[in-house]
Amino acid sequence: MNYIIDLIINLALFYGFVILITLLWYSFAEEATVVDDFFYDLENINPFLDRLITGTVLALLYFITETLLKGRTVGKFVTKTKVVLEDGTMPSVIDYLKRSFSRIIPFEAFSFLGNNGRGWHDSISNTFVVDVVRFEAKKKSQSELELIGKSQDDI
Repeated sequence: MNYIIDLIINLALFYGFVILITLLWYSFAEEATVVDDFFYDLENINPFLDRLITGTVLALLYFITETLLKGRTVGKFVTKTKVVLEDGTMPSVIDYLKRSFSRIIPFEAFSFLGNNGRGWHDSISNTFVVDVVRFEAKKKSQSELELIGKSQDDI
């Protein structure tokens, strides 16, 4: 758990430092017209392109966070949940990639209104979000059941 907290603190410090350096550079730049032109063009971008770029950046951030924290994000730490595959194993990098980029699909937020209440990002990547405590308890009881009837030599 300390590793995860340290990772989150280090990421926050890194990105805070990058933003601070950028703001300082922008403040002291003698010729800031290039930056101003960039921000002006960014404000007047095509709405479809804006959604595509924003979705891609957010999907990448979500993918990196979920991959580094092994199926958990800040929200999943708060709710004490994590992402697992259908068979209960940890997803691969490709599964996290599928899960993250399928969120860009238009109207994906409404996919929870279906029969099983599972979002497209979960059904496309064959993942589930599970409660960590209940999942670990069930996994432990399953392994204990498999040990019943085995001799010490088999274990």
